[in-house]
Amino acid sequence: VDVMLMNFPAVALSLATLAPLRTATAFRTAPTIRLCSVAASSSPFTASSSSSTRYNNNRHRHRHFYSSSSLHQAKKANNNMDSDESPIYWNRETGSSSNAASNAVSNAASNAASQDSPIVQEARILALCDPTDAYNEPLYSGPLPKGAKLLKIGTSLSDFDDESISQQHPNVIFVSHPKAREPLVQLLHKFPSVEWVHTRSAGIDFISSPGLFRSSVELTNAKGMFSSTLAEYCMMACSYFAKDLPRLMRQKSDVRWDQYPVSELRGATMGIVGYGDIGRACARLAKAYGMRVLGLKRNVVDDAASLDDPCCDRVYGTEGLGEVMAESDYVLVAAPLTEATRGMVSAEMLGRCKSSAVIINVGRGPLIDEEALIEALSSNAIKGAGLDVMTVEPLPKESPLWKLDNVLLSPHNMDMTLTFMRESTEFFVNENLPRFLRGERLLNPVDKSAGY
Repeated sequence: VDVMLMNFPAVALSLATLAPLRTATAFRTAPTIRLCSVAASSSPFTASSSSSTRYNNNRHRHRHFYSSSSLHQAKKANNNMDSDESPIYWNRETGSSSNAASNAVSNAASNAASQDSPIVQEARILALCDPTDAYNEPLYSGPLPKGAKLLKIGTSLSDFDDESISQQHPNVIFVSHPKAREPLVQLLHKFPSVEWVHTRSAGIDFISSPGLFRSSVELTNAKGMFSSTLAEYCMMACSYFAKDLPRLMRQKSDVRWDQYPVSELRGATMGIVGYGDIGRACARLAKAYGMRVLGLKRNVVDDAASLDDPCCDRVYGTEGLGEVMAESDYVLVAAPLTEATRGMVSAEMLGRCKSSAVIINVGRGPLIDEEALIEALSSNAIKGAGLDVMTVEPLPKESPLWKLDNVLLSPHNMDMTLTFMRESTEFFVNENLPRFLRGERLLNPVDKSAGY
């Protein structure tokens, strides 16, 4: 245990008060106690008996507390804080967080109130990122919250092979480099002091590995940052086929005035495979269009709030995929990519679709059996597809998808607004870092066992 003595006359700490730490059940072995003294002006900490900290068996090797009594009170405060232990997620549309159980967006002021809470630990950050990535400017150039420090930026283990870094005991890793899977595991092995890993993207498939999932670090992501623009794309793709935009463009090119009937979205059914944050954002817009919405998600029994979701007419568990495919006029695929979801939209599932059905994929390409999809599109077994993601990216030039008239293709850029990645970095700096510094629950926790 590292104990930091503030240079205040009112703060006194004796070895006698530290004795209970040796028998604390939170430690597997009796801790070594190191004492150090710092001037009040040089520390980001404030002396407070009501400090709330996260405290468990495998953390805090390098956190700094004031006394055994403040440690006990901090632990007690944390146990009493947020009695509802459901994860809390950020939502870009509202600029605030929501509880997964209630799905109710909290007042933004209550989130900002945590800024007034005392800082109970430092954030010593490693950035597993491209040093030239301009979207990370809020992290690279700051200003960072008080108590946070960026130690190093790099893309490989060798970039962090510096004894001075080890001596500072980094405890946070921010990830945005697309080839971070192996270096991340290497960094976790090299720096056992790391407690928290945050990824700038919503999907974590680019860093998923057994080494990460076996680790004790807390993992968070950028869930909620990209949902609104993907929802807009989803409705555009629906309209693309409902109003037959390709025909309109051909007629304009041919200078031909030729009226034709169009389809309505009102009254049509949208099935959402992966009813998470993106799925709910799409559902809200679909409801505004007057559509019927079916949602499919992994946990239905454990998420009673979704049963009362005003934007979703019915929620299915994963066993209901076939029924969702069969009933839907538009199937939105927005699930995360895991070993359990890979290829879930199979040839069999595509065979359940109506001949008038449209498949829209904003999740990950491998969620759909691409060869089976090409066959269904080529044979007109389904009406069309709107694809923002593919199995192989960039899409190979020899792919039949390029030449199919009933496919709307986009190069995985429908969430690529001018500010989207910078906003994601700002979320880390302005929302989650202050929570970490104050020992509060982090937004957007990832269930490592589920892979999202």
